[in-house]
Amino acid sequence: MPQAPNWDRPTPFTLDFSVDSSHIDGIGHVNNAVYVDWCQQAGWSHSLALGLNLEDYRRLDAAMVIRRADYDYILSAYAGQECVMGTWLTASDGKLIMERQFQLQRKIDGKTLLRATWQLVSVRMSNGKPRRMPPEFVQGYGQAVITAPQ
Repeated sequence: MPQAPNWDRPTPFTLDFSVDSSHIDGIGHVNNAVYVDWCQQAGWSHSLALGLNLEDYRRLDAAMVIRRADYDYILSAYAGQECVMGTWLTASDGKLIMERQFQLQRKIDGKTLLRATWQLVSVRMSNGKPRRMPPEFVQGYGQAVITAPQ
């Protein structure tokens, strides 16, 4: 029977993942690049849920891009297992920088498989240079920033 998630922080945005054979590497477990891809999917899905999509990014000539990423691979997942990724926006200066954290859990036992942190920076899409977050980012993303301690 699946365990209730034990999140590091309250009220994460969550996205479920099912491990299939395409996720398995030569060692027999989910390849670490898959975990990175799942973080990307969860982060983007959260952005969409907050009302900011790629069309908005293009219209505003602004995007939040990863400046730094830290991944802690804790345990493995295997074919046939169900996982859930939680993500939170955990910091923002309201100008240029945001932080996003992730926690991946295996549903059957509630074990944490991965923790990750991204530092994001606002850039102008037309030239890739840093730029102040547009008001739509400050409002859309800002409403989701949590400050609860870990």
